[in-house]
Amino acid sequence: MRVEAEIRELVEALTPVDELAARHRAECLAWLAGTDDIFRREKPRTPSPHLVAYFLLHDEADGSVLLVDHRKAGLWLPSGGHVEPGEHPAETVRREVVEELGVPAVFAPRFGERPAFLTVTDTVGAPEERHTDVSLWFVLSGSRDQKLIPDPGEFRGVRWWTPQEVAADRSRCEPHLGRMLAGLAA
Repeated sequence: MRVEAEIRELVEALTPVDELAARHRAECLAWLAGTDDIFRREKPRTPSPHLVAYFLLHDEADGSVLLVDHRKAGLWLPSGGHVEPGEHPAETVRREVVEELGVPAVFAPRFGERPAFLTVTDTVGAPEERHTDVSLWFVLSGSRDQKLIPDPGEFRGVRWWTPQEVAADRSRCEPHLGRMLAGLAA
């Protein structure tokens, strides 16, 4: 099976957590059906939209998640990256977690190598760099105690956030993060 068909199956299997998630899922499925290229071919935006894989390191002990202070986005985000041409998004997660945080990917048993959430968002930045990211969000098992080696070229910092901290400081975080965490808690 081609990776594009596998990605479509992953999206079809998602259960939307709210009305916006249902709209994003429908928009993504329409995009997948209407394009022959879902992978970024040229930085920063060609083609737009293109596929991204986010991952949240999640500490089950207190429900906290690791976020990165992303230099380009200017927000606290989950780690992640662009899905390379022909790459399965779970492979993107495996690659990116090592590159960005220096740890291996341990997929959370509840979701396995399937995304837990999906968003379709416009990026920030200079007009000539803006584009639309179709982001599959994966959940990895993590711990506040694990040693991380963050990529200083991409991040100003990393820290663990409880759901309450995310809710209290939404303006500094990825706009859909609170919704994702609510779905994760359900």
